[in-house]
Amino acid sequence: MVPSPASWRTRGALGQALLGLATVVLLWWFAHSVRGGLAREGITLGFGFLHQPANFDIGERSGLRFTPEDTVGRAIVVGLVNTARIALVGSLLALILGFVVGTLRLVDNALLRGVMRAGVEVMRNTPLLLLLFLLIATLHTMPPPAHAFEPLPGVFLSDRGLVLPFPHTPRFVGFNFVGGTTLSPEFAALAAALVLHHGAHISEVVRGAILAIPRGQRDAALALGMSPWQVSRLVVIPQALRAMVPLLATNCVSLIKNSSLAVAIGFPDVVSVLNTTANQTGHGVEAMAIMLGVYLALSLGVASLLNVYNARILRRGA
Repeated sequence: MVPSPASWRTRGALGQALLGLATVVLLWWFAHSVRGGLAREGITLGFGFLHQPANFDIGERSGLRFTPEDTVGRAIVVGLVNTARIALVGSLLALILGFVVGTLRLVDNALLRGVMRAGVEVMRNTPLLLLLFLLIATLHTMPPPAHAFEPLPGVFLSDRGLVLPFPHTPRFVGFNFVGGTTLSPEFAALAAALVLHHGAHISEVVRGAILAIPRGQRDAALALGMSPWQVSRLVVIPQALRAMVPLLATNCVSLIKNSSLAVAIGFPDVVSVLNTTANQTGHGVEAMAIMLGVYLALSLGVASLLNVYNARILRRGA
């Protein structure tokens, strides 16, 4: 006798309930064992340390006020803002770079295509940590501010970092620049490494999505009198976006997680701040739990935003 669909659904629900119960029991046993082991070592769990004085300084505060007398919780907030800042800047610039390079790899100029392909292959096959070390070492060998390079009008590069001409034009006064926006060598190196590495991966996503559009659609649009720019903007790119958005979300999430490599060059992101907190307070388990929660929230938030956009462009008529 063949079981009815209702019977299969009942069995499936029962199996899921048993699996969920087993997972809860396993997690409870693990937490109980960890708590017991820590208690035997005289270590207590809790988040009361967040209200204690930090007793350490943070060199880069993203405009927030912070002193060693402030609480550990405030120090973590400063680190979180630094992480969010590098994630936002890195994701936006990596997407822009990926779109530009991915499009240039499809132009008719063979020399330009070759240069773009060589750059992509180098960036994709270079370990991100190695690229980060190379960039930070290069920035630290730059001349002092008095002899800074000026690659573009109002843009200065020295061993103090990168100075950009907004909101005011920078000028050299005394021993450093006044005005403009200064990016520390650590921030500049980390942002550049993330943008170059993930921008190369995104360019391949863009190139593949564009190539997936049938050639006949391009030819039909050109036959209707559209210019090549109109064909790309109105026909090719809107359809390619539907295929590339899920992979773009994956690359942005990977960029956010890879930003934790900031600890290797001394940039005070949330990982660096939590590591210092764990060493000073002895609450390593809680620090790791906060770290996991932060990156999980950031990754799920970015993925959710891009999924909303993906659903919007997939709607009929979008």
